[in-house]
Amino acid sequence: MNVLGIETSCDETAAAVVSEGRVVESSVVSSQIDLHARYGGVVPEIAGRAHVELLVPAVEEAMARAGIERPDAVAATYGPGLVGSLLVGLSAAKGLAMSWGVPFVGVNHLEGHLFAPVIEEPSLRWPLVVLLVSGGHTLLVHAAAPGRYRLLGQTLDDAAGEAFDKVARFLGLGYPGGPAIDRVAKEGDPAAFTFPRAMLGDGYDFSFSGLKTAVVRAVERRPEAATPDVAAAFQDAVVDVLVTKAARAVRATGARGLCLGGGVAANSLLRRRALEAVDVPTYLPSMAMCTDNAAMVAAAGSFRLLRDGPSPLSLAPDPGLFLEFER
Repeated sequence: MNVLGIETSCDETAAAVVSEGRVVESSVVSSQIDLHARYGGVVPEIAGRAHVELLVPAVEEAMARAGIERPDAVAATYGPGLVGSLLVGLSAAKGLAMSWGVPFVGVNHLEGHLFAPVIEEPSLRWPLVVLLVSGGHTLLVHAAAPGRYRLLGQTLDDAAGEAFDKVARFLGLGYPGGPAIDRVAKEGDPAAFTFPRAMLGDGYDFSFSGLKTAVVRAVERRPEAATPDVAAAFQDAVVDVLVTKAARAVRATGARGLCLGGGVAANSLLRRRALEAVDVPTYLPSMAMCTDNAAMVAAAGSFRLLRDGPSPLSLAPDPGLFLEFER
């Protein structure tokens, strides 16, 4: 079964074809970074208009690369995300499904990230602890099996990726902040500053707003401080909290593996520390699977279609959509 996936939840216009739920036949991603960089973040109206221009060419290219004229189903992200962006991809997916006479299935963007390891790791063994870290979310999830999730912890304020963007903007490093800080931090000394590790020994929830404020106050007190040192110390604090809580969750739940997901999973320090933190396999997504893409949407859509059947064409975008968790 070939599933066409469409992803337009934020500022990446993506289309992909996945067969048998895990084999990526094609994956096309049109980035909008250049459009938003001058503003220091994503501008929703600009993102929505760009999706309108970029989506059809992305779908055509994905279909051509996969060598098919019609998929067996169409999957699209319906939340969470920017409502205007979601609406573009969702509307296109419904129209294509109707014109081809194939099922349509709506996909939770967060579940898509949980399916990224399924695509790349044939030997994946459940249950897993998944650390999902992006610009909009920081979640620690116990995944007993596909579709069976239990929330262990989440951010109480800023997401980790949001903190990276805000600190990078403050330091004048540009957008997106994650790659900029990762790059600059390699030249810095993480011991130059001692930044707080909020809630480090308290459960599985996260908090990064205070860390961001601590960076600002530290630079105000020491304006001569080298930017690489500030970046390195900030990054060290974020990664320390993320990895400590993820490793604790693996031990407490008896998970057979630790998975990273989301854009922050591309961070080099986080990837290195995660590999060192636990005695079970650690699954690191490729760089292409860290950022938003449609292959993960198609994989999650394949699973949802087989388990739950098609979604109604009345399905509306849900900007605040969250994962369904077991108690």
